[in-house]
Amino acid sequence: MMDTNLQKDDLTGIIKFIPPLYKQRYQFIKDLVIKYKPKKVADLGCADCTLLWMLKFCKCIEELAGLDIRENVMKEKMHRLSPLPADYLQPSERSLTVTLHHGSVAHKDPCMLGFDLVTCIELIEHLEAAELEKFPEVVFGFMAPAMVVISTPNSEFNPLLPGVTLFRHSDHKFEWDRAQFQSWAVAAATRYDYTVEFTGLGTPPPGTEDVGFCTQIGVFVRKYPKNGEIVNSEKHTEHAYKTVFKAVHPSLKDEKYLQNAVVSEVLFGADIIKRRLLGNFKSECKEHSDGLETKLKFQPFKYFMRCSKNLSLAETEKLDADRSMEPFIDGNTVYIPLAKIFSIPKVNQLCGTFEKLSKLIAGKVALSNDGSAVIVTIEYENEEQEN
Repeated sequence: MMDTNLQKDDLTGIIKFIPPLYKQRYQFIKDLVIKYKPKKVADLGCADCTLLWMLKFCKCIEELAGLDIRENVMKEKMHRLSPLPADYLQPSERSLTVTLHHGSVAHKDPCMLGFDLVTCIELIEHLEAAELEKFPEVVFGFMAPAMVVISTPNSEFNPLLPGVTLFRHSDHKFEWDRAQFQSWAVAAATRYDYTVEFTGLGTPPPGTEDVGFCTQIGVFVRKYPKNGEIVNSEKHTEHAYKTVFKAVHPSLKDEKYLQNAVVSEVLFGADIIKRRLLGNFKSECKEHSDGLETKLKFQPFKYFMRCSKNLSLAETEKLDADRSMEPFIDGNTVYIPLAKIFSIPKVNQLCGTFEKLSKLIAGKVALSNDGSAVIVTIEYENEEQEN
């Protein structure tokens, strides 16, 4: 149960919930997602897609689907479900597909099979009697998700809401008290092998606690995996919904985006290694050169030769051996072994294996003739002739 703050204006008698009740309902769902980490979530009666928009930032979710009978309402703000420019610059490690469907919850469609969580926020009170009768079979029997959350107004709270005579909204076909909702929910849970627990949002003012929450909620959990899910899919192949929106967010699970990310990290890492190598190289030249000026103007090949001449035989042999394992300079080119590149944490995390790294950067990054090292050309300004 979520804590709520309630304010009552003594002059008007208007009760205000802080945050507004609709935001509390969405947060209730988000908290469940954070706790149970479902990968596939569907929102029935998604309206302007606000809940879907909130859930797309939950990293556990890989598939979101929305369904509503009012196509125009979905289309008003469905653009919020599209990837942002930043998503292409830094693709997520998870995959995410968001789809919106136009249709009725009274109809079955195989596109709604296989979901972990189905939400129905303030939906059932908008259904006609015939639709409400079909609803349990469609949601619990056919869709059969691991969890279903249904919220609906509690009619016992209505006398506390000024201006409410019969129903809270002109499109509501009914509003149940707690006994009616719980009776319906327990019957549906029993028939389709679910458990159900009840809670709510919107605490009543002091002295009126007996009316219950303003919004009543049923959380249904399937007792055991449904063996007939595949059968359902095979038997019911007719599509009753029309897809009005689909967005596939860039993901590192897509090799195209993974390759771009790996190439970017390799080039970035190679540049850092090159800069460090050149800095160390100049320091070594200072240590082994007696006749050089204190402040060197660096020319890679020229000073490589000078430094080598000042090394002992043992030092030269060690340098030659290390060159097979560590980055080295040859003329105007820096050679960075792939093993060194693979040791970069981000590259290692993205690729997983050395073979995957070699495959992803082939043709995208300049490599040595034998493909064992990344090569980076050193660009420097022409130095003035020494006196």
